Amino acid sequence: MPAMIDRYWLKAGWLIDGAGTPAQSNVLVEIREGVIVGLADGAGGERPDPGLDFSESTLTPALVDAHVHLFMSPIADEAARRRQLSARYDDLKPVMTRHARDLIRAGVLAVRDGGDYGGFSLRLRDEFGPGYPLTVRAPGRAWHARGRYGKLIGRAVGGADLAGAVADEAARIDHVKVVNSGLNSLTRFGRPTAPQFETSDLARAVQAAARRGLKTMVHANGAEPVRRAVVAGGHSIEHGFFMGSELLSLMRDRGCVWVPTTVTMKGYAETLPPGDPRADVARRNLEHQIEQVSRARSLGVQVACGTDAGTLGVAHGPSIFEEMSLLLAAGFSLEEAVAAASVAGAELLGVEDHLGPLAPGRPATWLVFDQTPVEMARALRPPSQVFVNGAPVQEE
Repeated sequence: MPAMIDRYWLKAGWLIDGAGTPAQSNVLVEIREGVIVGLADGAGGERPDPGLDFSESTLTPALVDAHVHLFMSPIADEAARRRQLSARYDDLKPVMTRHARDLIRAGVLAVRDGGDYGGFSLRLRDEFGPGYPLTVRAPGRAWHARGRYGKLIGRAVGGADLAGAVADEAARIDHVKVVNSGLNSLTRFGRPTAPQFETSDLARAVQAAARRGLKTMVHANGAEPVRRAVVAGGHSIEHGFFMGSELLSLMRDRGCVWVPTTVTMKGYAETLPPGDPRADVARRNLEHQIEQVSRARSLGVQVACGTDAGTLGVAHGPSIFEEMSLLLAAGFSLEEAVAAASVAGAELLGVEDHLGPLAPGRPATWLVFDQTPVEMARALRPPSQVFVNGAPVQEE
């Protein structure tokens, strides 16, 4: 369909609107100047011309990956990873651009970066500009406590200085990233990790960000690091391994979004060498996280899909479908998984103006899957086509 046509109809065999409601079948969608202006029952009716026929396909909203690291690649070569984790921007830019293209090809049209040591995601965001199909939301460098985990994605700060540091950076970043625990252990199942910041210091930092219109994402594993982050008013918990049901209930009550990044453990389990004991721990972590996600669903916690793409074995783009599949394994319906990977992420990133549900008055930005909803639930895979504002995205 030529991109210059201002008004047309299309027919969808199935439409998942991103609101979590059941898929609709035989839907006629009217598009005017890149906006959805009407949805109608297309069963047995004639569709006006010109049109697009997706009567054998399922349409969904564009996807959002709420946790990525654009500067990192999921490669297993440790020497290559070390080089990448200390490279200059000019060397990393082609890698980051390739990751962006892989995301677009997979139908991911917005990402929330989790930080890097050089603030490179901010530079890439600015170079892409507003017309690029992928929206990048970036924190620059994350904040971590002195002597604690976080050097690869940020810089150290004393707890009493955290709020001031956030305020100083606020004008150039899209959100704040704080690291409040260590990594999830791959050597001892369920090993607790100590918090990095006091609740009061976190709260002042969250408030400093909020006064400037910014949300705060908090890396936290284990009960106490998560508790402090939620009580402090953090907008989202990243990872949240081994936090427990009590903290899930607190997150629900406080309106804190959970980005579980469950696929990271799948990536480790499938990429580490055969016989490596860390792979066994990763598999146990994976199973435990799926159980937590299932409890989160039953408790009514808002879950947004994030992959931590760039972690070992977690590729930018396709991994969003692995994360969605893990939501299905935790008891989410396909429609709920799509909502977590689209509308929930769009709201968390603050990109609802151009991404979100497929509904009248909304931008005509959608994905085409050459599967029925039943087939999608059995085997999620990347879309065959990506449309932005009513026009197909062309491969570069």
